[in-house]
Amino acid sequence: MPYEKLLKKASHHGVDIYEKPMKQRIKGLYADNVIWINKHIPTTTEKTCVLAEELGHYYTSIGDILDQSQIENRKQEYRARAWAYQRLAGPEKIIKAFECGVRNRYELAEFLNVTEEFIGDAIKYLKQKYGFSCKIGNYYIIFEPLRVLKNIRQERR
Repeated sequence: MPYEKLLKKASHHGVDIYEKPMKQRIKGLYADNVIWINKHIPTTTEKTCVLAEELGHYYTSIGDILDQSQIENRKQEYRARAWAYQRLAGPEKIIKAFECGVRNRYELAEFLNVTEEFIGDAIKYLKQKYGFSCKIGNYYIIFEPLRVLKNIRQERR
C-alpha cells in the first residue's frame, strides 16, 4: 500500500499527518488523532512503513505508551506493528507478489513498496503467528526460506 493510500486512509478516519524534523532515533509518533513523521526519513518507502505502524497505533493503542519498560505498553507496540505487517505484507499480499513473479525478499520489498527491514520483521511476525508455514486458499506460504507454492490438485467431490 503506497504512502499516498495510507495518507488517504488516515484522512478518511480524521487522522491528521504532519512531517516535522525530529531526533534521528524517532521515526514517528501518534497521539490524539495526529501522526508525526520524521521529516529526515530519506525515502517514501521508509515513510510508508512508519506511517503504517503509526496508523496501527490509531487502530490498536490506548493512552501514552512511550514508557516501554511497562509490559502493557510493549504489548500495544507489538499490536500496532502487527497491524502494519498485516496491512503492508500480510499473506495475501505475499501470494499476490509471488503470482506476479517475485521470488525473494528483496523483490518482495520492492513490489510491496516497503523496506527490506520491514519485510524481515513482517516475516518474523508471520512465523510467530502461523508457525513454519500457512495455507491460504490454494496456496502454501513457507516462511523460511520464503516461498509460495500453489496446490494445483483438484479435490474430488
